[in-house]
Amino acid sequence: MTVRLTVAQALVRFLSVQYSERDGVRQRLIAGTLGIFGHGNVAGIGQALLQAELEDPTALPYILSRNEQAMVHTAAAFARTRDRLQTYACTASVGPGSTNMVTGAALATINRLPVLILPSDVFATRVATPVLQELESYAAGDVSVNDAFRPVSKYFDRVWRPEQLPSALMNAMRVLTDPVETGAVTLALPQDVQAEAYDWPEELFAERTWYVGRPLPEASIVDKAVDLLRSAQRPLIVAGGGVHYSGAEDALRAFAEATGIPVAETQAGKGSLTYDHPQSMGAVGSTGTTAANALAREADLVIGIGTRYSDFTTASRTAFANPAVRFLNINVARFDSAKHAGLPLVADAREALVSLGSALGDWSVDAKYTAAATELSRNWDGIVSAHYRPSDEVTGKLADGLLTQGQVLGAVNELSAPSDVVVCAAGSMPGDLHKLWRTRDPKGYHVEYGFSCMGYEIAGGLGVRLGAPERDVFVMVGDGSYLMMSSELATAVQENLKIIVVLVQNHGFASIGALSESLGSQRFGTAYRKRSGGGRLDGDYLPVDLAANVRSFGLEVLDVHSLDELEKAIHAAKAATGPIAIHVTTDPLIGAPDSEAWWDVPVSEVSELQSTQAAAAAYEESKKSQHPYLTPVEGD
Repeated sequence: MTVRLTVAQALVRFLSVQYSERDGVRQRLIAGTLGIFGHGNVAGIGQALLQAELEDPTALPYILSRNEQAMVHTAAAFARTRDRLQTYACTASVGPGSTNMVTGAALATINRLPVLILPSDVFATRVATPVLQELESYAAGDVSVNDAFRPVSKYFDRVWRPEQLPSALMNAMRVLTDPVETGAVTLALPQDVQAEAYDWPEELFAERTWYVGRPLPEASIVDKAVDLLRSAQRPLIVAGGGVHYSGAEDALRAFAEATGIPVAETQAGKGSLTYDHPQSMGAVGSTGTTAANALAREADLVIGIGTRYSDFTTASRTAFANPAVRFLNINVARFDSAKHAGLPLVADAREALVSLGSALGDWSVDAKYTAAATELSRNWDGIVSAHYRPSDEVTGKLADGLLTQGQVLGAVNELSAPSDVVVCAAGSMPGDLHKLWRTRDPKGYHVEYGFSCMGYEIAGGLGVRLGAPERDVFVMVGDGSYLMMSSELATAVQENLKIIVVLVQNHGFASIGALSESLGSQRFGTAYRKRSGGGRLDGDYLPVDLAANVRSFGLEVLDVHSLDELEKAIHAAKAATGPIAIHVTTDPLIGAPDSEAWWDVPVSEVSELQSTQAAAAAYEESKKSQHPYLTPVEGD
């Protein structure tokens, strides 16, 4: 039996009956579609979604977005919130509408987050070539701008003929539900093919379940891992995002308590232990705590769990400074498990921890080591308290009405509920949050730092709220990121998705300004100022009224100028029923406490500027501390 549908109608019907299942829990795989229509998809996917909505509004709900890049961010944030077991499809028109999604695709793939991307494409028949917004290639007739998706997608296909759709869809679902291979999946759809009719076999539209398994560790590798652990004197766990995606938080806590091993966290792994657990050392690396980094310097065994070891985690390969350090890497992906010449324990994080704990029996590290780590953590917590509530000496340096960024983060942290989620992505705040945020719930921290994409914050906040509608979502965003992509505030109002936007005004790119200064470039080009009579951007601050801009979207905005006003605003925002914003100006020159760690950003080797010369000398000195991490784990 067959059913006659267009390619787009068949696509929509297929997506509406796909499910994922893990541990016996089944959910719809594609929760809905985010999109913006144009001549490339309005008569294809647009018509199909309309028809589906009229038949059953719950089958594949459609959300109108305002920016194509942003809607992919929303889908990625949703997928992360749902532990990669659900996602959204994203549809855009031909040309710039589709290429706008490339950045979002890169973010999803880098962060190992499943997103289905459906860019519209040129005419397969080529009868009207070149069509509006078509790129003509002198060298190849089958190239379009959508080929830009190939390097940033985990799977790419272009459906030139209706007959190709079933195999493309099967491959797409396979990759979306594979915890090792997942990322952006791109199916480019020529605009004429979308509207083309075909007789499809009915079984294509039967409900289909894609099982997400938990790979078990190999017994012989577990034995080797046990030998490594038993021989270690100062082991340190580095918990990454894989802890959360596996739902391994309870297993990690039990393993840490049984063995006494302290736990440090990457950006994606933050919240693997609650901040007040005695073995929680907090953030590690370039934006880490002094507690975690002190232990990292002396560690003789690093147990990475679900981490890809970014340069921020390893402080550009200077954090783990012990010449005898070895790595034990627990990861579902062999690619990540082999890093730093570590022992690769390829398995689901939860299953690996349970197996290791069972094999270790009653073994634990020296109690003095655990106690010393706990004391380091307590000391750091005191530093956090002082940054949340700075001394009169610090606040006395502030201009009237300004707060420090630490005061803002502290107030939000202390007045939000444990189950609330903080969302951020780029600028100085992700580093400050990594160090300072006291995470009380495994899902309470959502910072995109794989791509660190400016503009992710508001769109990502919508994805978190869609994925966890029972939680309040605090979107922490600086003026730099806000000005890049604020348009999804309209989507928040449209869908009445309550997000609490904390908009921090510091008149420029504060993070890059600080980095520029540290590299001898004197914060050049990082402040939002008018061009002065001298021809430089060093005049008055730009008179941009961000609060008024937010209000123009239909949100209530609470303007605050003191800590007391900020605290009252947070209470009011918590009580609100729809999207709301808090606008606060901070001093960009007062940063977070030092991590006592490094980040490798090259400095000009030749310069006439003394500031650059000094930075270059410091850079060369820091480079001496980098390690290749190439020693075989079982070598001398």
